[in-house]
Amino acid sequence: MLNSADNPTVADLRERIQRLQGTAVRKGEVLSFGLTPIDDRLPGGGLAFGALHEVAGGGADAVHGAAAALFVAGIVARTKGDILWCLARPDLFAPALAQAGLHQDRVIYVEADREEDVLTNFEEGLRFGGLGAVVAELVRLPMTASRRLQLAAEASGTIGIALRRWRRPTEAADFGQPTAATTRWRISVLPSEPLPVPGIGRARWLAELIRARAGEAAEFEIGACDATGRISLSPHARDGQDQARRARNFG
Repeated sequence: MLNSADNPTVADLRERIQRLQGTAVRKGEVLSFGLTPIDDRLPGGGLAFGALHEVAGGGADAVHGAAAALFVAGIVARTKGDILWCLARPDLFAPALAQAGLHQDRVIYVEADREEDVLTNFEEGLRFGGLGAVVAELVRLPMTASRRLQLAAEASGTIGIALRRWRRPTEAADFGQPTAATTRWRISVLPSEPLPVPGIGRARWLAELIRARAGEAAEFEIGACDATGRISLSPHARDGQDQARRARNFG
């Protein structure tokens, strides 16, 4: 008699049932960027499933915040399943997210008046386990709350992304506080890459990997997400990075 543990059909059915129940864990799985210089800097070769990740704009203004949101949209667009996006301000522009590969028919928006409720929704979404990813827009991310989110992500195998957004420049200083996030990113806007058409350029960003658990910090000049959520390495390796650093203002 064939052992059910060795039967791939039974194993597949068991995993499907677990996903429907929200109990499946994608142990050891990562979401690769498909770019060797970036993936080599990340433990396992990509962003870990079952983990909390943190992303912020390179400045406290709307331009850098939008770049960070599009970077996140491109990441979660490459997962499978619906995306839960928790927020307190209904100002996301769905067509822009779609250009980064995240179409509106995959996104479930959960709006709350208080940041405490955003955190609660974030944790509940991660614990559910039946989603492609969970994103939450947060001003602050206390260590205790981040630990709870990390544990919830580990239990379900879901990617959780804390998208740090600030209402005023002084709040951005909180981004330097320690959290339990597995990776921490900062996305800054760079001058656009020129195209043959006058007045049009391809958006470019400076992606700083500020923290990677069991990894090293690094920075990459990248092209913005395409319609499949993929980024690209900029051919101008270091042009504009100093401009981006000067543009960042966390005071």
